Amino acid sequence: MQELMQQVGALFVGAMPTALLFLILVLAYQFLVQKPLTAILKDRRARTEGAVEEAQQAIARAEAKAAEYAGKLREARAQIYKAREERIRKWTAERDAAVEESRKAAGARITAAKAQLQSDAESARQSLQASVAEIAGRIVRAVLPASMEGSH
Repeated sequence: MQELMQQVGALFVGAMPTALLFLILVLAYQFLVQKPLTAILKDRRARTEGAVEEAQQAIARAEAKAAEYAGKLREARAQIYKAREERIRKWTAERDAAVEESRKAAGARITAAKAQLQSDAESARQSLQASVAEIAGRIVRAVLPASMEGSH
């Protein structure tokens, strides 16, 4: 047993430099590799999250601008439609006024023509009235024989 303890003690003594080197290697890894790598990854994650937040804010700003432009576009279209409707109303009013003026002018011409026609008809009646006696005399002479004319 004693011998076994000596062998285990010798093994521990022989493994001490290896254990010490392993411990130095772990500490060197901690300070030289893991700590800077962890800091870099942490910084990278922070930058990535910052970039994502910035991108989300940029998207929100872009959507707000798009909504603003859409509102302005709707407003401009509404103004265009309003101006168009106003022009159409104006043209319709002008057309209606022209039609009404034409109707009045036509009505005045019709009234004048009726008055002229009545005047011509009245002249024709008076002319016929004046010539009725003469025409009646001609008809009587044409219908009655000449001999009857002498007996009277």
